[in-house]
Amino acid sequence: MKYQYCYEGKLLKTEQNRYYTQNSDTLAEAMEREIILEGISYLCDHDRHLHIRLGDMEGIIPRSECVYTQSGLPEKDIAIISRVGKPVCFKVMGIEKDENGNVKAICSRREAQMDCMRNKIEFLETGDVIEARITRLDPFGAFCDIGCGVISLLPIDCMSVSRISHPRDRFRNGQVIKVVVKNKADDFGRITLTHRELLGTWEENAARFTSGQTAAGIIRSIEDYGVFVELAPNLAGLAECRSDVAVGQSAAVFIKNIIPDRMKVKLAIIDCMDSETTVPDYEYPDISHIDRWKYSPEGCEKVIESIFNSGE
Repeated sequence: MKYQYCYEGKLLKTEQNRYYTQNSDTLAEAMEREIILEGISYLCDHDRHLHIRLGDMEGIIPRSECVYTQSGLPEKDIAIISRVGKPVCFKVMGIEKDENGNVKAICSRREAQMDCMRNKIEFLETGDVIEARITRLDPFGAFCDIGCGVISLLPIDCMSVSRISHPRDRFRNGQVIKVVVKNKADDFGRITLTHRELLGTWEENAARFTSGQTAAGIIRSIEDYGVFVELAPNLAGLAECRSDVAVGQSAAVFIKNIIPDRMKVKLAIIDCMDSETTVPDYEYPDISHIDRWKYSPEGCEKVIESIFNSGE
């Protein structure tokens, strides 16, 4: 039961999932115990039913059972057909024979998602640190599976303190990350996520560098007054304008000065080159909850912080 309400795909290769999906007898046992399982959907038929291979038999998720919608309205077709070729969670609702005598399991992804909402998501508090999987990247943010395919939004301005032009600068589809619950579930079961609080404070990031060094960075933003170069996931420095640079390029930068009381890192671009922007892998802190996170150094006039225990 450890991973019962995890993101889709995590259950798939577990010993428990392999056991319960091997044949009709074990699927019947899973139905009796109301255990959430996973399988790969290999087909969406013309009636928008999802088909899953389960050991020696087939599973069917009827269209009405494919997605739980808080509004109660039918989900759009794209939410169903986009699951083909991917892991889907489900609960076994029945086992029956078709007109040809083939045994099939009737399954419900909707029931698994409702269980996840009732037993996990509705109990999440602001500041809780949870695991999520990126499912889609849009210019305004990343959609994340926080359990059984239930989706929440991580807005772009909550991804890091340093400037980024698009979520793909930070993440890739399918990536598993840790996130912080920014607000509790509303009446429709929606929560908002944040990520920057897990990437370290200004001082922790700046401690990796000293004045006089030349370091590697990524050009993230070009403004009239300078070029922002990301040195670490939560730290960017400002270099003077240059006409031969572009957002997304790798850059070698000379660190001219580090000014803690103004949270400034002054840079000079030595060289830049076109390259595929690498998505960083993070070493997340081993914590399950945050009450307060202060990015700014003590004594800094500008304060950047997140306070979760007050509901802000």
